[in-house]
Amino acid sequence: MNIVNKVEPAQDDSGGAEKKNRFASPFDVATPPGAEGWEKMFPYYALISPERRELEEGKFWFFDGMHNPEPLYPFDTIMTENWWVAASLMTSRVWPIPPAMGIDHRVINGYLYISPNAVTDPSVVAERQEIFAQRAGHYFENWDAIYAEWKKKAVDCIDRLKALSFKPLPQYEPDASVFKHRGVYSSFDLLTSYSRLIENMLEMGSYHFEMLNLGYGAYLTFREFCQHAFPGITDQTVTSMVSGIDILLFRPDDELRRLAQFAVELNIADLLVADDHPDAVLDKLKAAPSGAAWLEALEKAKDPWFWFSTGVGYTHSDPVWMDDLRLPFTAIRGYIEALRRGEEIRRPLEQILEKRTRVTAEYRLLLPTDDDRAAFDGLIELTRKVFPYVEDHNFYVEHWHHSIFWAKVRELGDVFVAHKFFNDREDIFYLHRHEIYDALYDLLIGWATGSQPRGEIYWKPIIAERRKIRDTLAKWSPPPALGLPPESITEPLTVMLWGITQETVQEWLGVDPSATGKTLKGVAASAGKVTGKARVITEPSQLYEIDQGDILVCRVTAPSWAPVFTRISAAISDVGGMMAHTAIISREYGLPAVVGTGFATSTIRTGDIIEVDGYVGTVRVIEESPR
Repeated sequence: MNIVNKVEPAQDDSGGAEKKNRFASPFDVATPPGAEGWEKMFPYYALISPERRELEEGKFWFFDGMHNPEPLYPFDTIMTENWWVAASLMTSRVWPIPPAMGIDHRVINGYLYISPNAVTDPSVVAERQEIFAQRAGHYFENWDAIYAEWKKKAVDCIDRLKALSFKPLPQYEPDASVFKHRGVYSSFDLLTSYSRLIENMLEMGSYHFEMLNLGYGAYLTFREFCQHAFPGITDQTVTSMVSGIDILLFRPDDELRRLAQFAVELNIADLLVADDHPDAVLDKLKAAPSGAAWLEALEKAKDPWFWFSTGVGYTHSDPVWMDDLRLPFTAIRGYIEALRRGEEIRRPLEQILEKRTRVTAEYRLLLPTDDDRAAFDGLIELTRKVFPYVEDHNFYVEHWHHSIFWAKVRELGDVFVAHKFFNDREDIFYLHRHEIYDALYDLLIGWATGSQPRGEIYWKPIIAERRKIRDTLAKWSPPPALGLPPESITEPLTVMLWGITQETVQEWLGVDPSATGKTLKGVAASAGKVTGKARVITEPSQLYEIDQGDILVCRVTAPSWAPVFTRISAAISDVGGMMAHTAIISREYGLPAVVGTGFATSTIRTGDIIEVDGYVGTVRVIEESPR
């Protein structure tokens, strides 16, 4: 169903052809046959509501394929609902960014759509400006110390998450509970542990955004200064002046390079380059001379660096390196092969730093006054200081913390399996977190009274129905946008992370997603121009199909895909702006990239010969592969 083409036409002022001036109404989106009743999987506040039709239709909604490219599982909405509040209150209440409020959410056919809210009253903007300047100034002036405190808070939150455990209720309460006179028992422990699990996630969600909006704000301020001082300067040139920094998210990939080098030094590389499953490779290494030393190094690298999701950490279904070694072992194999060819496997950091220094100096010389140069120096110093947090928080939050969180939820799923509520631990993700409280209390009642809890009969058919509905929704293609395009977009995350601007919206209005063989436009995220074979990746399992020199085409990349960037020649994504991970990692690896195309994965096919122009932000299909 091609929703994006169902827009209200408006007559061109010149009397010419009609043009689109809005996307389809969210109320006109039809439910795919077989997915009727999908709304029951989500809370009332997440749905489009007829009572607020004028409000809902008057807003601009865009599909958040960056964080949730697939239909939401009911339990996974804890992530989206978490940042619905946490990210929004930072913009609206904590750091009152003058022209921006929060980001609204709606679930439509199981997919997450979001909408930035704006502040338009000049007096309110002025009021917010004063508060923002005072609060942001405190953080910027004390950034290093506050960031050090932030890391301690994040690690403490992770440690408390690790300490939680979920076990089936015992036949009889243990003696220790009785003879130590605790007064509370296993039922209380199970219920409170679940509460702490949820509270822990919400706590980390708040830490997530404590400094993030400020990081984007500092970059936006520097960008605006450059655009005013140097008319016509490109976003790529601005980003080149802050690139080449030490980002924590590259550390897991660095560990893989180190393990590859170590395997070569130990003369066990042949075992690792064999095209075997990681479990088979590990068994061979255990029996090999020097294999124990390499395995010890592997174990040392795993915690925390293998708590790395192959997605963005917002969904439980994305494999994590800690539990699925296929991606890291594939990367190690590639690095070993490169070393044997005599190639350099490190990031081209020296070249990036050289360009950063040269470009910064060239533009600084263009400034006419000492005051201008002082302002330029201060802004670029601040931007370089805060920029690492924009990426590094991802490892602490979305990967290290969230990966452990999903593991703990599965532990709780095992409890429900043991008590016959579920058939499989993964069934827990078909319940919303609020429903889990009811299911847990039902379980506690059955355990306490000895009566059969209703949950043994109640939940299994509901889970089966929800699984069927979600599988149906997964075959539906969500349009990139719905509703009325905004007059202005002022929310910083929307611009810098998702890459949604007035230009993006107008480009989407003019695109027919069903057409092929045409040029797509997006954000010119990383300089360079490459022609090559497209490799379309819509799920992490397809990463193993990438050949040397392929052009990666995806909805969005994940940080754990970093090893793939040594094999590809360019990157294209459906969503993202200049500060999206696809853009940042492409710049750090020196690869051309175009992000925020909207339709790349739906119009390009694997095998197409395409041209990526990272200078101007275009992708052109030169030759289609056989359909």
